[in-house]
Amino acid sequence: MQTAEFDRLVEAAYARIPQRFRRRMKNVALIVEPEPTGAQLARGRVPKGSTLLGLYEGRPLTQRSVFDSFAMPDRITIFQGPHERLATSVEHCAKLVEDTVWHEVAHYFGMNELQVRAAERKRRYPL
Repeated sequence: MQTAEFDRLVEAAYARIPQRFRRRMKNVALIVEPEPTGAQLARGRVPKGSTLLGLYEGRPLTQRSVFDSFAMPDRITIFQGPHERLATSVEHCAKLVEDTVWHEVAHYFGMNELQVRAAERKRRYPL
């Protein structure tokens, strides 16, 4: 898949985040990279032989204060290569990207990995 096409999948996935959440996202860079670096894999505590689909790097909204001074933007990085290898079709890749963007945005809002996984299950299988 061409980089521009993958970028469009990420943009579309971000646009599907409800507006009430997107409005609260300030000072966040959404970045697409081909592959995670060794340092990113280490920060994400990824076991050897595994990879990352996305990574949130920053200070979650729930840990911020009005007294905080200026900070560099938080980063949500979406990795193209792992998505392409995992996807069985363009449609499947779009769904994986949507799930990954949603997952990383949840981290921005302060959810830890266990909370995000529980919310993902509810999102997939609503009552």
